[in-house]
Amino acid sequence: MSAEAIFQPLRFRNLEIKNRVLRSNVAGRLDDYDGGGTQTRINWELKFARGGVGAIVSSWTAVDERGKIVPGFAGIERDERIPFWRELGERVHEHDCKFIVQLAHAGRQRDVPTVTFAKGLSSTDKPDPLHGFEAERATTADLEEIKRSFASAARRAREAGLDGVEIHGANGYIFTQFLSSAINDRQDSYGGTLENRARFLLETVRAVRGAVGHDFHVQVKISTTEHADAFLPWLGKGNTIDDSVQVCRWLEEAGADAIHVSSGSTFPHPENPAGEFSLEDMVRTYDVMLSSGVHTFRNYLMFRLWPANQVMKRRWERDPAEVPGRCLPDSEAVKRAVAIPVIVTGGFQQASLIAGAIERGACDAVSIARGLVANNDLVELFRQGHDLPPRPCTYCNKCLYNVLEHPIGCYDESRFASREEMIEQVMSVYTPAA
Repeated sequence: MSAEAIFQPLRFRNLEIKNRVLRSNVAGRLDDYDGGGTQTRINWELKFARGGVGAIVSSWTAVDERGKIVPGFAGIERDERIPFWRELGERVHEHDCKFIVQLAHAGRQRDVPTVTFAKGLSSTDKPDPLHGFEAERATTADLEEIKRSFASAARRAREAGLDGVEIHGANGYIFTQFLSSAINDRQDSYGGTLENRARFLLETVRAVRGAVGHDFHVQVKISTTEHADAFLPWLGKGNTIDDSVQVCRWLEEAGADAIHVSSGSTFPHPENPAGEFSLEDMVRTYDVMLSSGVHTFRNYLMFRLWPANQVMKRRWERDPAEVPGRCLPDSEAVKRAVAIPVIVTGGFQQASLIAGAIERGACDAVSIARGLVANNDLVELFRQGHDLPPRPCTYCNKCLYNVLEHPIGCYDESRFASREEMIEQVMSVYTPAA
């Protein structure tokens, strides 16, 4: 099958990108503790702009202080951040690449709390079941403030000359905590029925649209099938694809320009990023989270001790051969239901798989994280005629396990001629220096 479909421009209502591959939201702790952006962040994003992607979706970008997931991620929570984002956007644009900033709020799902030490605002006051991140049930006044934070952040993105925003409603962060039937236990107008659970996200989309106008790109990422019981079987399943199709229809009506399809009620999750489960890497790096939640020390012991660690590995691990395109059935269902473009993520790195999905109408574009971390020039390899890159991503997930303690990069030593070559690739994010 020809890869020609990959290189067709994609037109959204307010934006056009040169091809059908977006770099998905992925990065590490590359910035100042307080959320100020750095040259290192710019170096990271330029790897993919030079590599040929049509657009970059920024890493997880906080819209307010209490909603940060971890220190050291660039934020867009105040006006002083605008010059950094303007510079980053201008540098990316030099490579005919668009830049979309992902606006996010952690809710209760925070890997490493900042010095505020406050509990995460959420739809519930129950801690998350995996790590035990503590939560405080958000009041309606809290929700109004969060909506204003998203609207203000979107306005800053527009003032910075960026090409659009993505509202992160997926993977266990605050909007998932409201959307999910497995998490949301409220009894007010933001809980109970699907319509009520979707209210907070829909009101936020409308607030963002009101702040940026109708001529600026706004897309929404959601977990269309949550698989909330994938690791802890006593939990509810959470939202199904049928639930999410209805939410996507409402999002289109609220003013979204595109839907970005993902999966999983948390992050990380057995379905996202699906693949191998490295006990060795988990033991080496999970210690940074020991004080983050009430279950983290328990988890650390289970990662270390046999046979509990083998049970965890079996519950979590997915066959790497089954990873590519795992979300395509969901994206195809969403695409049948809406008239706006649909982007889908999920282990893509094979040109024929991507082109085939676009040609049969399962999606309009794909977003890629791990495949591009492994091969920053993946799109150019497709252009040269490769169906798979010569050294493909192995879905070992070592990039994820290392990201809280070490620079973001590919840590699969089997993909390199030597360990020194691997380390050189990882450390290249610091060149040029600040």
